[in-house]
Amino acid sequence: MPFLFTLTCLLGATALVTAEWRRDAISIVLAKTGASLSFIAVALALGATGSSFGQLMLLALVLGAVGDVCLLSRRDVAFLAGLGFFLLSHLAYAVAFAKPPLHLGALVTGAMGMLGVGVATLRWLWPYLRGAFRPAVVAYVTAIGLMCALALSFSVAWGDWRPAVGALLFAASDLSVARQAFVRPAFLNKAWGLPAYYVAQLLMAWSVVPLA
Repeated sequence: MPFLFTLTCLLGATALVTAEWRRDAISIVLAKTGASLSFIAVALALGATGSSFGQLMLLALVLGAVGDVCLLSRRDVAFLAGLGFFLLSHLAYAVAFAKPPLHLGALVTGAMGMLGVGVATLRWLWPYLRGAFRPAVVAYVTAIGLMCALALSFSVAWGDWRPAVGALLFAASDLSVARQAFVRPAFLNKAWGLPAYYVAQLLMAWSVVPLA
């Protein structure tokens, strides 16, 4: 079943990119909802509810799916709500990846790297942000940087590459969302950002069980 739900998610993501290209609003809603529910189903099928780590990962996935639904609307209030749900999702991932033992070297390296990326991202976006978006984006960038640093530490300590790759793909996909929302809307943003996002969430979902 996890493999079937993974395939469903990937097919949904492909359909979503196609629907975005065609600007088919109904297909966008159906494909996005289906793809997002599928990565939740992967985690459930893998037994996410059976451990505290799995439960935190499942919570993060559910919060991400709710954020996806919010981003279906073009209204600023819906976008801010989506940003909030994704921020909470990143924090849930961060708490999950804070599971000891931590690899201090990887944590410091990840934190320094994400600090540089975060500062560069804020410098890029700042001229385009207005009002409530400024503090919201600062909080969001901080949360995803924390998540990525802890994911790297977790991956090194536990010998599981999926959280680190998933977190970095998630961060990369967020850049496409930011460019689409604040800088220059274009189909290209979604053409690469959406597949990166869904692969990231699938890696997170599969992380609820240890590598064989």
